[in-house]
Amino acid sequence: MARTSAVTRFFMAVVEWAERLNLKYAIHGNPPVYDNATFPWAKEVEAQTPAIRRELERVLERKDELPAFHEISTDVATITNDRDWKTFFLCGYGLKVQKNIEQCPQTWQAMQKIPGLITAMFSILEPGKHIPAHRGPYNGVLRLHLGLIVPGPKDKLKIRVGNEICHWDEGKALLFDDAYNHEVWNDTGKLRVVLFVDFIKPLRFPANLVNWVLLHLAVFTPFVQEGSLNQKAWEKKFYDEAEAWRNR
Repeated sequence: MARTSAVTRFFMAVVEWAERLNLKYAIHGNPPVYDNATFPWAKEVEAQTPAIRRELERVLERKDELPAFHEISTDVATITNDRDWKTFFLCGYGLKVQKNIEQCPQTWQAMQKIPGLITAMFSILEPGKHIPAHRGPYNGVLRLHLGLIVPGPKDKLKIRVGNEICHWDEGKALLFDDAYNHEVWNDTGKLRVVLFVDFIKPLRFPANLVNWVLLHLAVFTPFVQEGSLNQKAWEKKFYDEAEAWRNR
């Protein structure tokens, strides 16, 4: 136990050092929310919204069987422990969910336009869901939300990033740094869905090299390994049940 604690402390110290490096060598600075023009490929992703929305609607036919986020990534249990925040992963930290990708081939093709893709999933918030204030675990990535199902009114559906209040629009990308304290509200009476993407933050040398190493080592951490096992267990149940239904 003592050795594990020492290893954990060492790793956390390295992450803290890398975060300081990332702030210093960020190519586009460190705003909480980015102008979409900073990333020209965002328009290409937005252009694929109709195809992505069609694939999402097929996924939502089995919405009640989709996993809650904390059932896959147990670390988020500190901010959510109900079934009102569901997910449908395509990839996470380099680990592909092949059967989910096969259900959403055009979405996956659109994701190939994003340099440094780390994570891609549908993020589904039920009516009334509030995600309390929190920050991401590491500032070496940035986040994109592509609005897919965005009910109104706007003042009832919002995200705070740092001191900025933002709103989603269907077919539009919202780009932000989840290492800032952020919080989400869906106080509408309807479902909200975005395509949730993490990608590598553009950095200058030497931060880009350190970041690359840490992100590629992340796949070996207990957090990612446990999430992968949880995802595989859910995936087997989900697709085995679909197969059993077809064979009735």
